[in-house]
Formats: sequence, C-alpha cells, structure tokens
Amino acid sequence: MKIGFVSLGCSKNLVDTEVMLHHLLDAGYEITPDETEADVVIVNTCGFIESAKQESIDNLLDIAWLKKNKNLRGIIATGCMVERYREEVMREMPEVDALIGVGSLDKIADAVRAVLRGEKYVAFDDKEASRLGGERVLTTPEYTAYLKIAEGCDNRCTYCAIPLIRGRFRSRPIEDIVEEAKQLESIGVQELCLIAQDTTRYGLDLYGEYRLAELVRAICRETKIPWIRLLYCYPDKITDELIAELRDNPRLLKYMDIPVQHISDRILRDMNRHGDSKTIRGAIARLREAVPDITLRTTVIVGFPGETEEEFSELCAFVKEARFDRFGAFPYSPEEDTPAAAMPGQIDEQIKQDRYDTVMATQLPISEEKNREKIGRTLRVLCEGYDTVAETYYGRSEADAPDVDGKVYFTSRRQRRPGEFVSVTVESALDYDLVGRAE
Repeated sequence: MKIGFVSLGCSKNLVDTEVMLHHLLDAGYEITPDETEADVVIVNTCGFIESAKQESIDNLLDIAWLKKNKNLRGIIATGCMVERYREEVMREMPEVDALIGVGSLDKIADAVRAVLRGEKYVAFDDKEASRLGGERVLTTPEYTAYLKIAEGCDNRCTYCAIPLIRGRFRSRPIEDIVEEAKQLESIGVQELCLIAQDTTRYGLDLYGEYRLAELVRAICRETKIPWIRLLYCYPDKITDELIAELRDNPRLLKYMDIPVQHISDRILRDMNRHGDSKTIRGAIARLREAVPDITLRTTVIVGFPGETEEEFSELCAFVKEARFDRFGAFPYSPEEDTPAAAMPGQIDEQIKQDRYDTVMATQLPISEEKNREKIGRTLRVLCEGYDTVAETYYGRSEADAPDVDGKVYFTSRRQRRPGEFVSVTVESALDYDLVGRAE
C-alpha cells in the first residue's frame, strides 16, 4: 500500500511529519511523492494564522477530489489545525476519514490500517503526555536537518494559539537530543538547526535554569557536525553564557533568529511579550558588541489591535535603527480564543496590508546595503544544487537559514555536489541574494 504525505506549516510541524513517516515505513507501508498513485494521503495541517488554516483546508479539498475522481481510498488529517478544530473538521469535511491530534503521532499506522478497512478513526491523546522526539525519516536534503529540542510554549502571547494547540513547554533531556544529533550526523547532516517554540527557554522546566548553551556544547562534544544554527530565540532569555558560546564556539553559527514582534512598550505589554523595548535593544547591543559579525534575523507583527499611526511609525524607526540583517513581517491575524482577538481597536485589513508593505519597504534598502557590503568578501557556502536555467550553483552562507533567507549563486570551474562546503567570493548583490564565483 502506498501512502502520500502533504506537510504544511513550520519546521516544527515538518519534524512531526518525519516522525510519522518513520512509523509508516516501520509498519511496512511504501511512501510515494505522487499523490495520484497513493492509496491513502495524510495532510499534516497548520493552524497558526488564518492564511495557514485556509491553505490546510484547500489542500484537504484538493486531496478529496482525488478520492472522488481517482483511486484514492482514504484521507487522514493531522497537525495543528486538526488539534484545534477537531469538531469542525469532523462536521464540515466528511471526506476526511481519520483525524490524528498532535499527541497521537504514534497512532498514524493504526489510522492507516483503519482507513484501508473502510473505517473512520480518531485519536486525540494527551498532547502533554506524548513522547518527545522519536526516529525520523528526513524530508530535508540529507545535509540539513531540524532538531526539535522542546515542545509546546509557556509564553502565552495574547495573539498566539500555540499554547492552546501544543500545550505547555516541555524540554527534551540533553542526552536524548545528543543521541538524535549523533544519528543525524551518521547519515551525513552538515547543518543542524535547533528549533522549539522558544529555543532560549530550553531546560528551564527540566533543570530549573536555561541550558541552551550547555546543550550546544554537548552536541559539539559528541558530534563533528560543522554548522549548528539557533532559531526562535527570545530577547529576554538570551543569557551571557549563550552570547559567550556564540562568540567562542566556531561551530555555533554567528546567526540568531530573534522574533521581537514590536518595539512599542504599550503594544508589547498588550501582546504579553516578556521584555520591553529596553530589553530588546539591550539584547541586540550585547550580541553585536560580543559578536560583531553576527547575523540577526527578526519578525514583527503590524496592525495589532489598537496600534496607532504613531506606534507604527515608532516600529519603522526602530527597523531603521536596528538594521537587522534578515527581516520578515506579518499582518496581525485574529485567532479564536486568544485574548487579542477580543481586544478593542481591531485594525482594518487594508490598513494592515498597507503597514506591512510600508515596513517591508523600510527594510529593503537596509537588506540591499548589507548585501552590497559583502561584495569582495569570501564566504563559506553550503552548496545545495545546480540551477540549469541560470547555469549556476546555489547554496547558503552561515548568514542564511534554510527556507526563510536568501541564497548565494556561484559559478565554479569544477563540479560541486550538494552538501559540499565551497569558498565563494562575492562579486555582486541582489535585493536578498548574492552572486559570486567559487575559488
């Protein structure tokens, strides 16, 4: 029997997909990338914001067409949207044959067996009692992998439904994470991206203190993986110990993703962000003082309830002041059952879109200038492949995280392979990408 898989949403959801793929292969099923030849298709949904939920629904409807018009025997829906809206999915999407909650990933093979027998199947076990980690089948290129070090979130930002969906923050023991890192190294992983809803919170629940720096040291001690990357770090939890590790550990990339969300103290309070504008500015200053060549990435939310023109202007001024190397923005999306959705002063959708366009336009010349500053420099680039149309190789420098940042395009007099580190001299810069030649 052949199983198709559609994985939506963030890298943390992708890791869940990889765990389920292992369960299915272990149960003897064949995985196919072609949904038209699958007996059962599994859609791992995202439910973070409205556009993500709509994408999940659209994908389920597309798969339902295969069930009606082709040979597809069953549809299984899993993931965040299913966890949050199980009753609605059951009621409004009768084409779906099985629902699996985020705490029931280990039941995926049981769900497939039930669907193939023509039965409906539902499993929503306690998400806070489910096993963390587990063997995986990588869906990323073999040289890059995400490593989820914790599950859930305790921050309770007023705009975010993740604690409702994923439960409380739960760290994995250091020993378990290191063992998984060793397994990933054994299959050729060159870049390990550490992820969680709040990576910097790692260890507080298990050990009573932040242990991210210690975790990085343990991974480096037990493996030889050359690139370790930190994603989803919160400014109020960036310790001096972690900054020292960034400064002194040559395998911990000089890169940090810090989602600040806003700079207005009033809005940060209404968002229930832990830390004010002084905390944010202080974290940025400490990082840049200790690690002058660090790449800082952030995201902001525009159009949060009650955001005035003055507060939005304050945010744009901060973008110019902070000069982030990598930058993303989201128009605020009101999520059911979150405090922000019930706040007064909800912003018109067009105003939110206009503010999004404005803040991205504010960042663009900064990104262009920072790219131009790299012309003439030689970068270590992780080759990802060859573009036959452009007739160039492409890859990423340590300043570029997978999926969210730019690329380095380069020519080479000899053949290069994906996963190979290449020294590339930058010759020109685009808005978000670089162009150069291999040495």
